[in-house]
Amino acid sequence: MGAYQSLMKRLGHTRAFRFVFKRTLPKIDRAVSRLTGGKRTFGQTVLPTFILVHKGRKIGREFRSPLSYVELDSGWALAATNWGQDKHPLWSGNLLANPDAEVVVGGQTVPVRARRVSDDEKAQIWPKFVAMWPAYNTYVKRSGRDIRVFVLERR
Repeated sequence: MGAYQSLMKRLGHTRAFRFVFKRTLPKIDRAVSRLTGGKRTFGQTVLPTFILVHKGRKIGREFRSPLSYVELDSGWALAATNWGQDKHPLWSGNLLANPDAEVVVGGQTVPVRARRVSDDEKAQIWPKFVAMWPAYNTYVKRSGRDIRVFVLERR
């Protein structure tokens, strides 16, 4: 791991990091993804990141959420940490209401179906998230909530 990645992983535990990056990184990631035809995001410089294309649960509007993920044999796993805030991210509620979505990764758009994992599955997957981004455990403590974890499987 390079010095940049190490620094980002240490800073990821801080409230200042959350304050700055939760406001700026999604916009930058969406722009980079659009400019590269879905091949890259800025977040990839530190974590595997793709664009989740999902429908809003209230009016059905399409949203594009840049998210870090853990790759699995069957697809991808997402942790709904919301940067350690006390509310679940909107995209997780949207997946609960409408599990059919798409991911834009490596220049490809892949149709997926999301499912929230069981507690046993979460216990197996969670260490992979923490190995990738140790601040995930900080987010759990800070948020005081049970972080939702989803698996996205190809349709």
